[in-house]
Amino acid sequence: MELGIVGKPNVGKSTFFNASTLSNVEVGNYPFTTVGYNKAIATVRSHCPCSDMDLICNPKNSICISHNRFIPLEIIDVAGLVPKSHEGFGLGNQFLDEIRRARVLIHVVDLSGGTDEEGKSIAIGTHDPLNDVNFLEEEIELWFLNIFKRNWDKIARKVQFEGMDFIRYFNDMYSGLGFTKSDISCAIQDSGVNPKKPKEWDSEELILFSRTLRKYSKPIIIAANKADVKDSIENIKKMQKKLSFPVIPTSSMGEFVLRQLSKDGAIEYIPGDSDFKIVDKAKINSKQNKALDIIKDVLDRYGSTGVQSCINTAVFNILGKIPVYPVEDENKYADKYGNVLPDAYLMNPGSNPKDLAFKIHTDIGKSFIGAIDAKTKIKIKSDKELEKNSIIRILTKK
Repeated sequence: MELGIVGKPNVGKSTFFNASTLSNVEVGNYPFTTVGYNKAIATVRSHCPCSDMDLICNPKNSICISHNRFIPLEIIDVAGLVPKSHEGFGLGNQFLDEIRRARVLIHVVDLSGGTDEEGKSIAIGTHDPLNDVNFLEEEIELWFLNIFKRNWDKIARKVQFEGMDFIRYFNDMYSGLGFTKSDISCAIQDSGVNPKKPKEWDSEELILFSRTLRKYSKPIIIAANKADVKDSIENIKKMQKKLSFPVIPTSSMGEFVLRQLSKDGAIEYIPGDSDFKIVDKAKINSKQNKALDIIKDVLDRYGSTGVQSCINTAVFNILGKIPVYPVEDENKYADKYGNVLPDAYLMNPGSNPKDLAFKIHTDIGKSFIGAIDAKTKIKIKSDKELEKNSIIRILTKK
């Protein structure tokens, strides 16, 4: 699973990426600072069951801070998108090829209206950020459309005259674009096209199908960035009112400053919190001190910098993932070395204990014979749907 950080150049994509991963990706106030994709590990924040069970956990594959478990996931920052990217303008082909691997797109938008459609700096408030939202959707949809058109006669012939199932065949043809059979089925239903007669689809039906498939296969969250700029307040209200998908006020620079100062031991801050505490003023310079005043205003107004909220919304609200904790000793909630709640895995909705076994390791999945719910100490069915924060012992053949 990967989240893609997307948007036009010079809107703060790389800063968002750095803030969520503490990477050192180049940041600049000019287009195409990012010329290839950057990949790193971010974390999603979840309530750790150690708090509810009065345990002291010893995480291995994740981190627990004040009963908040931070579970790792891959995230990519790709080259900026400009108008006509689907025709190869700018770094368009590279950008569009890279987002194939992302299941959810976090679209970083310059909420201040201080960058034009190509990412060049202009006077604040002179560009409507809603235009950026619309153009990015259209570019991806037109990219899909162009790809489909190349092989549409073959698809139509195979389905309509040779009896192939449209969903299965289409999914096989475009497996590299990250579609699922469910995405295709939902797109067919919502667009109202006839999957048994694709040869009879007109151009408008194919466009509608491409647009709807984008919505299901590449859902978007808006990171309304530069929320610390005063001119952004009215824009966030307008975007939240007009858009049907999540719009989250974001200050990626604010989050980066907080996380860096926390790493340096100058402040106490947990990513996603609504406040911070200064613990060593000597480690904060005058420039950082001024930044903290601005960040404090953002936290008071919106409740967070928005960066962690974007990631959590993508993972939990859009993808519906649930954290699950495998253990080897159901009585001590530990692995064989005594580490309490050592690992946390993000599982798909509807996953069962056998799915968890394969997630841990293929060999464990193959030797799976059952599972025990560590909280109840009762053996559970291999097809029982796992719940959020389940603690499971996997039983295997010796």
